[in-house]
Amino acid sequence: MTATAIRSDDVVTFRVGRQWFGIGVLQVQEIIGLQKVTRVPLTGPDIAGLLNLRGQIVTAIDMHKKLEISPESVESLMNVVVRDADELFALVVDEVGDVATVLPDTLEALPAGLDGAWGRICTGVVRKEDGLLALLDVSHLLDAANTR
Repeated sequence: MTATAIRSDDVVTFRVGRQWFGIGVLQVQEIIGLQKVTRVPLTGPDIAGLLNLRGQIVTAIDMHKKLEISPESVESLMNVVVRDADELFALVVDEVGDVATVLPDTLEALPAGLDGAWGRICTGVVRKEDGLLALLDVSHLLDAANTR
């Protein structure tokens, strides 16, 4: 069995509510199942709390609240652990999909009417047979209010 090379245009896909998103595979450290999260008082509503990842304290971000998407279920939540600068964050999502390659000619810009927070965190969309895959910029997602 040969190892598959990781390409810079590969994305890890995940679902929040009914929407699929992608984050660059090089920004994802690992995928883990639902973990015990300790709530932290006086944090923003999108901060789920803190979790212990093999001795390292990680901020867990509730992607439903962050993206203002209603959760469908809380039974099978997953964590996409991403690294931004020297810090780890766990993005709490509904489901993790596959690694997908985004070819430059398949990436479409956001419509001009989508500005504000969505325009800052989403770098574009890719048409799929079953809908759109929205690509997220981790740094801008985490720089949004109440995360850092």
